[in-house]
Amino acid sequence: MSFVLPTTDLAAARLRPEPLERLCALIEQHIAAERYPGAQIAIARHGKLAFERHFGLARIGTNMAMREDTPCRLWSNTKVIVAAAIWALVEDGLLSFNDRVAEHIPEFAAHGKGAITVLQVLTHQAGFPNAPVMPPESWEDHQLLKRLVCDYTLEWTPGSRLHYHSYSAHWVLALIIEALTKTDFRVFIRRRIIEPLDLGDEMYVGLMDEKDQARAAEMYESIADNKGSKLMADENTIAFRRAGIPSGGGFASARAMAAFYQMLLAGGELNGKRVLSPRMIQYVTRNFTGERPDDGMGGIAMHRGIGPHIRGVSEVIRGLGSLAHPGTFGHGGVGSSYCWADPDSGVSYAYISNTKIPDPWHSRRLELIANCAHAAIV
Repeated sequence: MSFVLPTTDLAAARLRPEPLERLCALIEQHIAAERYPGAQIAIARHGKLAFERHFGLARIGTNMAMREDTPCRLWSNTKVIVAAAIWALVEDGLLSFNDRVAEHIPEFAAHGKGAITVLQVLTHQAGFPNAPVMPPESWEDHQLLKRLVCDYTLEWTPGSRLHYHSYSAHWVLALIIEALTKTDFRVFIRRRIIEPLDLGDEMYVGLMDEKDQARAAEMYESIADNKGSKLMADENTIAFRRAGIPSGGGFASARAMAAFYQMLLAGGELNGKRVLSPRMIQYVTRNFTGERPDDGMGGIAMHRGIGPHIRGVSEVIRGLGSLAHPGTFGHGGVGSSYCWADPDSGVSYAYISNTKIPDPWHSRRLELIANCAHAAIV
């Protein structure tokens, strides 16, 4: 089956080949040094896929090669896909960003959470960044999930601080989707966002089908000195892939993520199919947190939008590359990946690897690789 984006060459896309050759050489060096077994890179511009490469292995034990359509775990890149479903509910007239969560889930008001808004949840200002991780038994029992999420307790006054909610916030968003649509959040995201963009074969929040599970890349974590990888056994199960954990359990190919960000660059439309409005994309990609430090990101300013974050003009930024245009927006996946879109050039980018690697090595490689991509843009 052909991919949703037509292809073009680098010259037509006005991308310089030399920086992209250096980018690929960096990834090949990483794989040769056993930093991670496999990776994908994809770059699109003005609605066309201009550059795609895949490297190494998707699964070490079986020697399964990484392919251009291999679904890889997105980690927190999932958050922007889930946010897009919330954006859609706002456009559908079912929700306002300024609504209190408890207006739609009354039980959420427990423990002083009644005033928390949807906007605060989406911008990591809700006050419960370290809430307990949901147990596996809640992944399919969404009544249990609801009870556990509503039992979150506050660590500080909502809105008073900015602290990345790694796992907790997006379970709240999943429950909002279910409360408003009376549909499993995974089903709604697939029907409302993924399938209308013709990305259903390469993007998943909840890998339900056995054959799709079988072709997904496995996820690893680095071992001594960040060289060599070991399987993350608890997070490479059928149940985990089905769960579609909204904070970090999605799967997609790099080219699917590049296409998703092309949709955002085109004001909510991809290949003639519209899922969101231009006004919505303009709104959610604004900087809602200014230069406030994000305590969950080492105190740097992340310039949070309603889902993605924005480059801005600060000296340091995470993952997007220092050379990025100030309006560039995107998100990362912990220790593994980053995806972004540059509204100045029309370029979208996705880099995904299948090993979770700690800083400082991880952030440095993101900076080097992203800057190669920015340097290719003319």
